[in-house]
Amino acid sequence: MSSEKIVVCGAGGFIGGHLVAELLRQGHKNIRAVDLKPFNQWYQRFPVVQNLRMDLQEMPACDKALKGAHTVYNLAADMGGMGFIENNRALCMLSVLINTHLCMAAKKHGVRRFFYASSACVYAADKQTSSDVTALKESDAYPAMPEDGYGWEKLFSERMCRHFREDFGLETRVARYHNVYGPHGTYDGGREKAPAAVCRKVIQAKLTGKHQIEIWGDGHQTRSFMYIDDCIYGTQAILASKVLEPLNLGSSELVTINQLVDIVEDIAGIKLKRSYNLSAPKGVKGRNSDNTLIKKHLGWEPNIRLRDGLEKTYRWIHDQMTSRTGKSRRARR
Repeated sequence: MSSEKIVVCGAGGFIGGHLVAELLRQGHKNIRAVDLKPFNQWYQRFPVVQNLRMDLQEMPACDKALKGAHTVYNLAADMGGMGFIENNRALCMLSVLINTHLCMAAKKHGVRRFFYASSACVYAADKQTSSDVTALKESDAYPAMPEDGYGWEKLFSERMCRHFREDFGLETRVARYHNVYGPHGTYDGGREKAPAAVCRKVIQAKLTGKHQIEIWGDGHQTRSFMYIDDCIYGTQAILASKVLEPLNLGSSELVTINQLVDIVEDIAGIKLKRSYNLSAPKGVKGRNSDNTLIKKHLGWEPNIRLRDGLEKTYRWIHDQMTSRTGKSRRARR
């Protein structure tokens, strides 16, 4: 299938850039990469693919992007870490235009496979009120009460994919991403997620000699974090599968935010004095991925240890921050 056209929407972002890189490694030759950001702000850009800068919230752009496409990955969204999500609910909701118009264009152009990147933010907040969290099953998305703004957009777009499959025969697949991290991603500027933010803060403390770190919340919040390589493998496996309903795609290795800081401190070889900002955005109290279904359907689950992934992420961010070209990374996924 290396000759069939593959379109990656959101290709200038963190996950999209890694996906294009993997497709090239696999020998795919006919790749179209689409993103809103100026080319010099793409995290990874490859001259051997067709790179297009377009606003996929607009229908004409989606029509152009999907013309001749066989496979589509929709990773495009206006999003970021909890600090961005909690303060930009309308912008997050507007991403519904992207998936709606892409589904319409996919139907028009006879796209054979369509992947939608959803999020664990679709899960109801009342199921995530304790740090001693019960891992979230796919069925826990209903009755619906997702993260305001971003979560509602993701849940609505999941349903859009379902109904385009049922009504029009568009082969859609959906993964609910749980906290993806790794190199070539946002680490400052307000859109970064916890692993990158903690790495940046620890590096700053080490470089400046100010051995202090501010943690959002009380540090007892629990999360799981999935390394980018697992995300890319799982994304492609879910798209190729016969699983029609959304699947969790996340690590089940649960840690507190304090434990996340412990790991990064150990990688850096430093111990910091911690202060806790209880008024900062901190999200739900606890969240973890129940991987029963993905193991049942794919015989696999994300398995890269958090320590191993953080070592690679820390070193990349350190190189960015200490190089002349290191600069703020503000972008869409």
